[in-house]
This record gives sequence, C-alpha cells and structure tokens, in this order.
Amino acid sequence: MPDSPLSFPPIAMIDLGPAEAAQPLAARPDAIESEGGHTQVAIIGSGPAGLTAAIYAARADLAPIVLGGAAPGGQLMLTSDVENFPGFPEGIQGPELMARFREQAERFGTRIVDQDVDRVDLATRPFQLWARGTRYTADALIVATGASALWLGLDSETRLRGRGVSACATCDGAFFRGKRVAVIGGGDTALEEATFLTRFSPDVLLIHRRDQFRGSRIMQQRAIDHPGIDIRWNTEVAEVLGDGVVEALRLRDTQSGREWEEPIGGVFVAIGYRPNAEVFRDWLPADAAGYLEVEGETGSVIPGVFIAGDVHDHHYRQAITAAADGCKAAMDAERWLDEQAAAPRVAVPSIAAAG
Repeated sequence: MPDSPLSFPPIAMIDLGPAEAAQPLAARPDAIESEGGHTQVAIIGSGPAGLTAAIYAARADLAPIVLGGAAPGGQLMLTSDVENFPGFPEGIQGPELMARFREQAERFGTRIVDQDVDRVDLATRPFQLWARGTRYTADALIVATGASALWLGLDSETRLRGRGVSACATCDGAFFRGKRVAVIGGGDTALEEATFLTRFSPDVLLIHRRDQFRGSRIMQQRAIDHPGIDIRWNTEVAEVLGDGVVEALRLRDTQSGREWEEPIGGVFVAIGYRPNAEVFRDWLPADAAGYLEVEGETGSVIPGVFIAGDVHDHHYRQAITAAADGCKAAMDAERWLDEQAAAPRVAVPSIAAAG
C-alpha cells in the first residue's frame, strides 16, 4: 500500500455539536434534517461495483449520487499490488486503482458523498436514504455495499495488512511464490485457499483453533491428503511478527497454552466475510449468511432496487466480477427507469411490516 494515504475532496459535514453528536440521529427527534437532493439513481457503495455503476449511470445522463461510506473504496483499499485487473500489465496499487475509478465516475458528473447510509425507506418511490442526518431521494437505487473480511483482531495483523497479511488467496497468492505461507481458518474458504496456495508455495501451514474442520467433507479430505499442506490442529495465532513485512507467526496451543514461533512469508486470514447489508435488513431478503438475494441478474424483490457486487456474491469476490455487476445494475436501472417513466407509484411493505 502506498506510504501516503489517498486524498479525497472535502465533504460538507453537519455540525451536531459535541453533546448531540454522541447520540444517534434517531434518538434525537428534534434534530434538524437537511436535504441532500434528488437523483434518478442513487448508488450505495464506492467499491468496484458502486463506482462502475456510477460511470455507466453518469454516461447515461442519470446524474447519479454515490453514497460511498466513511471509508470509501471497498476492499481494494486494503490491497497493495493488483495484478489481475485487465489493462494494467505491470500491476497497480489497490488504492490507486480505486482513485482512478472515482476520477472516471466524477468526470462524467457523478456526485460522491463519503458518508455511511444509516437508514433507508424503500416503501414508495422516490426511495429515501439518510446519511448522517441528510436525506437523499432517488427514483432507482443500486445497492453495492460489498462485504468486509473478518479479521483476527490483532494489532500486528492490522499493521501488516497489505504487507504480507491478506484475506484473498486468489488475489494475492502469486506474490508469495516459493515462500512458506499460512492459512488461518477451518471452513471451506480456508480449505480452498490452502489448496489453491499449493500452486505457488512449497509449504502451506493450515492453522485451525479446533480439532476438526467445519468445511465440507470433500474439501477436508483434499486438504488432509495434500502433501503440501501442513495442518496444525488446536492452534491459534497470538501475534504476526515482522518489521515492515510478515516474517513469522507466534502460535499458541489452545489446549496447553504453549507458544512458539514459525517462520512465515505470508498470512491468509480465511475466517469468513460479513456482507454489509444491515441497513437493508427490513427491506431486502438475505440468505442464511446475510448476503442479499438477487432476482434475475441484478434485480430485487422491490422494483427499482438493484443489487451488485460482493453484498450478494460470496462465490467469486473479485474486483472484475464486482465491476461487471455494477455495469449490469446501472444498465438495468436505466432500462427500468425508461419503462417506469409514466407508471404509478405503488407502496411496497417492508419485510418487518409483512412479518
């Protein structure tokens, strides 16, 4: 990751005062709500899916507003070298790639607001969205909020993220060719990533804090039988070691408490992802893992609401597939708006109300 952080345009903020700012807006009925404006297409999320949707929507003269979140850019902001995105034969830094996405979206007239959406009302059109006390309205909505990798919660892991600590073997595995690497986890994702990494690494350490895996039986057997995978049962990571880059792990036996160090060139945390879909819980159905359910290519149960990227895709989770989703969602939204231009507005009950 670059030494200096990216610089984004300043965002107008609402001054709530020190006492009021500590309270959620919903807890202050006397709070003044400001108007952020109306758009034909609002996009929630500023990763590859959201910004690609913005590029297509802006080029279609839909004047999109992107509510990109307080930490804009998605998972690629945590990625150093990206070598599998087409058009960059020498590779590109993840934050730089997202900055280019953003510049391209803004070039065609996209308005980007770096605030988290904390509430939505999808009962009628125009849809209503609230971000830090400001209300936005939109005729169509694209949900591209992505998913967040689950981490171990270690300070050393955070410090070395992008410098040997990764949450995506498919994205970063090739950078560790010839090095000894570790995969942390016990589900299908960990088992798949450990097997995948044997293409590049002569020694893959698979670390699991229990005495049996949680993944499917076939994936368990593949990992157990693979000569390049060294399984460490009842083991957890106490600390990631390294000065600037990952050099070793301090491991702990979960039964005896004994600790020791293992030299490691890379660490892949594979304990799962959390879809960023909480704000839509009462409106859009999700599967057992919390990923939003898609109808057709990008549609949802609510006409005019479209879904793109990792907030529904827990199979591929790649920047290029998320961008493709964003393209499709914007095109679907444009066609839907054309079809619905003269249609009457119909109330849509929320899941909570229907239940």
